[in-house]
Amino acid sequence: MDEQPVVVETVGRVGVITLNRPKRMNALNDALMDALGEALLRFDADDGISAIVMIGNAQAFAAGADIAAMASWSYMDVYRSDFITRNWETIRRVRKPVIAAVAGFALGGGCELALACDILIAAEDARFGLPEIKLAMLPGAGGTQRLPRAIGKAKAMDMCLSGRTMNATEAERSGLVARVVPADALRDEGIALATTIASYSLPALMAIKESVNRAWECSLTEGIAFERRQLHARFASEDAREGMNAFLDKRKLVFGHR
Repeated sequence: MDEQPVVVETVGRVGVITLNRPKRMNALNDALMDALGEALLRFDADDGISAIVMIGNAQAFAAGADIAAMASWSYMDVYRSDFITRNWETIRRVRKPVIAAVAGFALGGGCELALACDILIAAEDARFGLPEIKLAMLPGAGGTQRLPRAIGKAKAMDMCLSGRTMNATEAERSGLVARVVPADALRDEGIALATTIASYSLPALMAIKESVNRAWECSLTEGIAFERRQLHARFASEDAREGMNAFLDKRKLVFGHR
């Protein structure tokens, strides 16, 4: 496993991506982010997959960007290579639900990667932080934008300016994570959640994801209008017709994901 930056497998209609640099606490370098982006897009294009789980190991989801790789870079190096935008942002193109299952440390870029996922579940020992200030840097992979939206300005400022970490209990209380589970059950819980999600109509899942994400980026009036059009579009869906008829007939649903 050590030779591959990510390990990919499928469990039913769930795609599982394991970050795989255990000797470096899953530090995020270009090779890992390129492989992660490729795996995400492959699952997104696979008609047999409806949800994706991203997981690290017991010590770390990801302990941040690979500082050893970055230390000698100049402004022109990062500008010309389109650092972060070129490969870290691939996850924004994924239309299917993505779940981050976090154990151990999710720091810096690791925390930002988890924030970019649609649902975040945490093991009891998980710790989240954006310690870039300690290197005279700033969270530059979405941390200063997604964290305030998740937990509010006050706590986001506290974490970004002081570099302190947040444990799983506080993260759940603050709205950063959806649920906290025992560490030894994290993988199973993540796959179980993804399996439940994947049992539903894929077009409906994608419509919901797009609608919720729209709430972050537009006014309430615009968001409601977008949601309403998505609802209306469901009436052109074979799955929605199946869902309503199966409910009325009191029979098991059979979705064709159309």
